[in-house]
Amino acid sequence: MAAIDEKEYTQAFNWSIWKRLLPILARFKGYFAGMIGTAAVSDLVDAALPLFQMYAIASFIEAGTLDGLIPFAAVYGAVILFQSVLVVLSTRCTMKIEMYLGRDLRRDLFEHLQRLSLSFYNVTPVGYLLTRVTNDTNRIAGNLAWGLLDMVDVVFYVASTFTIMLLLNWQLALVVMLVVPFVAALTGWFQPRILHWTRKVRKINSKITGAFNEGITGAKTTKTLVMEDQSIRGFRDLTGSMNRSAVRAARLNAVYIPVTLFFSTLTVAIVLLRGGWLVEEQVMEIATLSAFITYAMNIFEPIQNLTGNLAEFIAVQASIERVTGLLDEEPQVADTPGVVEKYGDCFHPKRENWEPLNGEIEFRDVTFRYPDGGDNVLEHFNLKIPAGSTVAIVGETGAGKSTLVNLACRFFEPTEGQILIDGRDYRERSQLWLHSNIGYVLQSPHLFSGSVRENIRYGRLDASDAEIEAAARAVSADKVAAKLERGWDSDVGEEGDRLSTGEKQLISFARAVLADPRIFVLDEATSSIDTQTEQDIQNAIDHLLQDRTSFLIAHRLSTIRKADMILVVKDGRIVEQGTHQSLLRARGYYHDLYSKQFAEENAAKVLGA
Repeated sequence: MAAIDEKEYTQAFNWSIWKRLLPILARFKGYFAGMIGTAAVSDLVDAALPLFQMYAIASFIEAGTLDGLIPFAAVYGAVILFQSVLVVLSTRCTMKIEMYLGRDLRRDLFEHLQRLSLSFYNVTPVGYLLTRVTNDTNRIAGNLAWGLLDMVDVVFYVASTFTIMLLLNWQLALVVMLVVPFVAALTGWFQPRILHWTRKVRKINSKITGAFNEGITGAKTTKTLVMEDQSIRGFRDLTGSMNRSAVRAARLNAVYIPVTLFFSTLTVAIVLLRGGWLVEEQVMEIATLSAFITYAMNIFEPIQNLTGNLAEFIAVQASIERVTGLLDEEPQVADTPGVVEKYGDCFHPKRENWEPLNGEIEFRDVTFRYPDGGDNVLEHFNLKIPAGSTVAIVGETGAGKSTLVNLACRFFEPTEGQILIDGRDYRERSQLWLHSNIGYVLQSPHLFSGSVRENIRYGRLDASDAEIEAAARAVSADKVAAKLERGWDSDVGEEGDRLSTGEKQLISFARAVLADPRIFVLDEATSSIDTQTEQDIQNAIDHLLQDRTSFLIAHRLSTIRKADMILVVKDGRIVEQGTHQSLLRARGYYHDLYSKQFAEENAAKVLGA
């Protein structure tokens, strides 16, 4: 994914890429029409302003009289006021396009991300998604709004200016028009190269900021590993590369700006020379020459801007491709149209059609491999879990203990075979129906910004304060609130950073309890909790899991001895299954794991004593 972000986009303009945005842009066609219309009229007025200058010179300066000056000034003032109103309206429409287009792109992306399957997030870096939702949408909205306005200004102003010049004196107009292609060609050659090196400077500057941040925040690690010299060399390489890129950009600008100024000045000189001769020959009035000089001086800047705008438009195609590509991403686990019609989707649930869930789960001839390929993790696997049973899944770190739970929770679907909930293939009912009946406590729980009470309430949004506090007491999470300054209303911080991992687990557990699910999943749920709190939770678990189907993913085997069924996972495959006693008697892999862990725990107790 990182390679995508670093790619320098140089592809020519591609209409098929831009066409993908048309359905979204159509929402703002009124604003686009207003922007283009007001900008076009404003440019026509701007092109006509030198004619007022011409009229003033001819009627007042050359004539040597002030007769009619007040009406002229009134008309000129009214025109300026009219143009100002047009600029305000055009700017207003442009700002609305930028704000609303950016807002809708972010909303569409975020809503689409909610529909994508867990497998998508397993392989997609968070930074990549953040860049798409923030940087790329801002870049698209800004370029389409202000870039399009600039291009409209250039096109209408240049066309109007050349038309007026041709009407005033076609010979002088041709002189100016002959020079324009040279300026356009120079701009077309220089601007892309200047943009390339300027972007490179910005890109390296971002790396320098990151390196500087790492150098400060990681100072202790750097010193303990004696890496100061290596850090300095890396920082010098970055700053040196940025300096070289900045010098290249400066050199190009140092050539480009004087050359374009030379052509601009040359054009004015030619107009003065030829126009002065025409005035001398009384073929042209000096007022007309004055207007021509103004046009000749003003015509080149918008042409230079047009080339830069086109280069930016071509560059923004990369952002459009990435955003539309993300919008095209299909969820790997999706409900069929028939299921959506009956049960609704995650945004429009039809809860009145939802059947109650008892909790019987059956794996029927299930074969599974992860979407990114590789070998089958499960092959023709069969397992029936009666409602209300407790299933423990054990194995070493990285053995694949979560695979079975991910399948049962329909975060993934079988490659072959069926998974039945209460006797029906779970694909015949909606994902939301199933997920609403699951309580999941993660090893590394996620808390949202807000209070302790609000985080627990996410388990059931209509819960009363009394129900929230009762759920917290059931798993000792009330002790967390009691220690905080504002109790239940204390802010947990971003991602719960004001709390310890154990405290976050307690709140996460209370949230799951409040949801009153029919299926519980505890993923190493007590791994970061002290011994006393673990005992409190263990007592609560024994009570709470009664009559509920539950999965316990455990590292400490002493916590799952009462499980109705233990599945032993090794290298991504289930190698043993049975009760605690039956697996010990078999003296297989589980026996070795348990014996090893039992010995380690005894040794820790001896050392602790």
